[in-house]
Amino acid sequence: MSDKITKSPQIRFTGFTDAWEQRTFSELVNRVSKSSEVDELPRVEYEDIVSGQGELNKDIFTKESDKKGIEFEFGDTLFGKLRPYLQNWLLADFKGIAVGDWWVLRPNEMDSKFIYSLIQSSKYQIVANLSTGSKMPRSDWNVVSQTEFSVPTDKGEQAKIGQLFNQLNHLLTLHQRELGLLKDTKKSLLQKMFPKDGANIPEIRFAGFTDAWEQRKLESICGKIRNAFVGVATPYYVEGGHFYLESNNVKDGQINRNKQVFINDEFYKKQKNNWLHTGDIVMVQSGHVGHTAVIPEELDNTAAHALIIFSNYREKVDPYFLNYQFQTHNSKKKLGNITTGNTIKHILASEMKNFQVDIPKYEEQKKIGNFFKQLDDTITLHQRELNSLENLKKTLLQQMFI
Repeated sequence: MSDKITKSPQIRFTGFTDAWEQRTFSELVNRVSKSSEVDELPRVEYEDIVSGQGELNKDIFTKESDKKGIEFEFGDTLFGKLRPYLQNWLLADFKGIAVGDWWVLRPNEMDSKFIYSLIQSSKYQIVANLSTGSKMPRSDWNVVSQTEFSVPTDKGEQAKIGQLFNQLNHLLTLHQRELGLLKDTKKSLLQKMFPKDGANIPEIRFAGFTDAWEQRKLESICGKIRNAFVGVATPYYVEGGHFYLESNNVKDGQINRNKQVFINDEFYKKQKNNWLHTGDIVMVQSGHVGHTAVIPEELDNTAAHALIIFSNYREKVDPYFLNYQFQTHNSKKKLGNITTGNTIKHILASEMKNFQVDIPKYEEQKKIGNFFKQLDDTITLHQRELNSLENLKKTLLQQMFI
């Protein structure tokens, strides 16, 4: 057995010092193949799983189905062998039938939660994606089953590792649900706090506001509605220069800098007449058209590419209010009516001059704009927390498995 001994993982629970052992995957699990069509057992299909989360997205116990499949038990791991990159997996805490392209993996004297964590490790994912087929790739059991994985010999260590990732998965699920709830709440409130098509008051209002809203053309509110630079800008890209705001930086009412492009000083100065200023609104004009964002103070005097710019307000107006109005169902529908193109959608600055928005008094605008901005800040905070947890899990999978 000494030829199977390998090194230990980077991170371990205190009290465990034995080296881990290399064993083939077929030694760790039994692949269940018993077909069943028992009527009273719930069916699990790909469509019932939240990919990458190992959670059911519906109450499968109320789903009526008589489809045949593989019978699984409590503690079995379901792994989706079809298109394995989708990461369809589930640790069963009930008895049921796996319908479709599943492997049902039953631990062979191994801790069930440890096995479930193992299939999420980078080594298993690499091997599982050495698939057969091109259009509909499937994991190759002959390859996966004969691949050696390092595992702790002490079942107590297996249990601790499995329980850690089980708790982490539970925490991730809670954050994902909370984030989803916040996004759904925002979507619902956008429909209720702005007037529906044909109405002049919203369904929900802040206390003290009773006046009807006005319908106005954007050109009566914004002194300038124009295009940013729309030509070829790549020759002016540099590694470190002036940040260049592009359409992929504008999404869902906010500016992100996930991908940053910089331009040289000469090109930047040539665009001085179209520099963005604090409080301006920008709109994506090609691709994911209609997405908008407000220019924050830190991006004052920024140059932009392939965006429509709304600036020089003719009256006191809250830009965040307008920004969120563009996100309503009513506005999206109207934007869809003026877009052109089949493969790639486009919208013209000239069309936006006649675009009609619903406008209340400034004080009500400010209340609504601040409310949704705070809601967006909360969503962003939860998204960051979720990203941190996902990164933590990824790191631990790399450092607690060999």
